[in-house]
Amino acid sequence: MGLLSELLSSIEAMTFFDETQKRKPGRTFRWIGLAAALMVAGGLFLVPTGYVIERPGQVFNVMGEVDGKQVISSSEVETFASESRFDVTTVSLLGNRESTPSWIQVLWAWVDPEQVVLPLDEVFPPNFTSEQFRAESSLQMEVSQQDAIAVALREIGYEVPKVLYVNTVLEDAPASGVLIAGDLVVGANGQTVSTFDEFKSEIQAQGGQLLLVEVIRDGVAKTLEIMPENNQDTWVIGAMIGYTYDFPFTLDLQLGDVGGPSGGLMFSLGVLDSLTAGSLAGSAHIAGTGTIDPEGAVGPIGGIELKMIGARNAGAELFLAPLANCEEVIGQIPSNLTVVTVRDLSEALSKIELYTSGGELPELTCSN
Repeated sequence: MGLLSELLSSIEAMTFFDETQKRKPGRTFRWIGLAAALMVAGGLFLVPTGYVIERPGQVFNVMGEVDGKQVISSSEVETFASESRFDVTTVSLLGNRESTPSWIQVLWAWVDPEQVVLPLDEVFPPNFTSEQFRAESSLQMEVSQQDAIAVALREIGYEVPKVLYVNTVLEDAPASGVLIAGDLVVGANGQTVSTFDEFKSEIQAQGGQLLLVEVIRDGVAKTLEIMPENNQDTWVIGAMIGYTYDFPFTLDLQLGDVGGPSGGLMFSLGVLDSLTAGSLAGSAHIAGTGTIDPEGAVGPIGGIELKMIGARNAGAELFLAPLANCEEVIGQIPSNLTVVTVRDLSEALSKIELYTSGGELPELTCSN
């Protein structure tokens, strides 16, 4: 009986060993597969993608505060509190030329309706560093704010003369050592220039030939010589040119680390509201976007679908969109948000008044 028991035990042990040996290859392949999957997933995090991702960004009430400081303020003229809320909407950008999003992030963004995937070169042109991008974005914001103040003051009735000036000169650029920050630019090639587009046109017209730039430096008129260089089929001098105005008083606009020109319209509305008693839009919560030029025209911007989402998420009731962005607005309006298009500050004011008085806003169409 003992011998039989030992024999049966031996057979069971051999069977167990045999089954174990049969299972080992399957387990091995599973571990190999898991390791391969982990390596692929790791690669998706590490391999550059060539894309950047846009998302709805922060929303800033220009009638409120940022980091404990009033967005619009002045030590030289009285400003008024308001119950109205005017929101500047922004787009958040994930990635730059030095560091792109991972493939996992890109794949997720492709299926997320509140994110947009864009080719890297479309946002950051080749040979355009992140530092240059930030510098240009900051300059655009500065110019936009100056234009916004000027347009609002003229709407109130002030005279506001305007002149071009040199904001920054890039190192080792054609203008380096010739122009200096603060120079007032009044002419080029014998032609009077009062806008950046006029100055840029003169640079392009001169091509690779010597450019004569007329400036006023410390009250003294000077004529300077600059040899433009070609950068991707565009002639450049390597200087950031902005506008400065002879304002009747100092008005400070601060919005933290936000760049670009798209807040112009909302800044103008905020300045108007701050410098006049009462509340321009009652207690309404209004958001919007759009550049504004010195004449008050509202220009198109990028990422308007994401900005409308950001406005809706912040609780805005009415959204002001540039007429030139109308085609992108149609069919993309978030629920619980009323959207109107405007071509200039005057039209924005009239539609705000119509909205706050309970009137019927015109149907959203893209006709001029």
